Amino acid sequence: ISPVPPYCREQPIFTTRAHVFQIDPSTKKNWVPASKQAVTVSYFYDSTRNSYRIISVDGAKVIINSTITPNMTFTKTSQKFGQWADSRANTVFGLGFPSEQQLTKFAEKFQEVKEAAKLARDRSQEKIETSSNHSQESGRETPSSTRASSVNGTDDEKASHGGPAEAHLKSENDKLKFALAQSSTNVKKWETELQSLRESNARLSTALQESAASIEHWKKQFSACKEENDQLRGKIEELEEQCNEINKEKERNAQLSRRLQELETELQDKELELEELRKQGEIIPELMSECESVSEQLQAAEKKNKDLEEKVRTLRTEVEENKHRQTNLKTELKNFLDVLDGKIDELHDFRQGLSKLGVDN
Repeated sequence: ISPVPPYCREQPIFTTRAHVFQIDPSTKKNWVPASKQAVTVSYFYDSTRNSYRIISVDGAKVIINSTITPNMTFTKTSQKFGQWADSRANTVFGLGFPSEQQLTKFAEKFQEVKEAAKLARDRSQEKIETSSNHSQESGRETPSSTRASSVNGTDDEKASHGGPAEAHLKSENDKLKFALAQSSTNVKKWETELQSLRESNARLSTALQESAASIEHWKKQFSACKEENDQLRGKIEELEEQCNEINKEKERNAQLSRRLQELETELQDKELELEELRKQGEIIPELMSECESVSEQLQAAEKKNKDLEEKVRTLRTEVEENKHRQTNLKTELKNFLDVLDGKIDELHDFRQGLSKLGVDN
């Protein structure tokens, strides 16, 4: 069957947009994206063949061409993802929808189309069975008509001779003529249906040839896709290696960033220290002038200290001399006191003598 429908006989009955995936033919587990972005996915109805298909085209590439059969089942695997298996295409299709509502509508339409396909299949089987039964009945009626013609000949012969059974034979002859006419009508009817079946068979043969050509086309497409897939895998491996290198570079950059932040912090600390030193440097001239004044004061104090030391020496000398003088004075005073005591004793003795003289007198 050709991927692109002949629009004169196939018409879209439902259209939506979704991301298309196919099962990986090697693993039968992983999904392989069939479209780089969301594409149009449509249900098509062929009124001539009474069949339904799901078709999706990405640019000039047909990524879904699946004929719906009564045995197919659409399964919701998540809130926005659904899948169905196509035995003719030997693959499993998956659709990712933007919302759960779109997935529900697609699933409902799938069930509706599946029921319609089942009903069409049942009707086709009934037609085939009816056609075979009519053919068998037509085969049975042919000898009856022959027998009727022979009987008619006999009746004519009998009618020519005349007899009492002429009326009965005439009625029988009329019945046989009616049956013969009905048989001829049935034969024409079955010939028409046989012609219709032949045309349907021709269409099916054409469709089969188109399907065979499509299979070859899809085989080539599959080979090309496989090669492209291998190339993409190689590119993915290269990109993974590049990603690893990029991750390593990111780690190095992170380390360098941390080191840079540490250096910036140290630089800020150093700048603060430098600012403090600058402030201190601004104070240094004042400190120098103060230091000079202090030095002058210190020199003056040292000079005063020397003078004071000199005075202290002089005072010490004077103190020593005074001590010496005091010692001498003490000695002289003691001697004087001793002399004075002697004088006082003499005066006391002299007074006593005078007292005695007064008494005596």
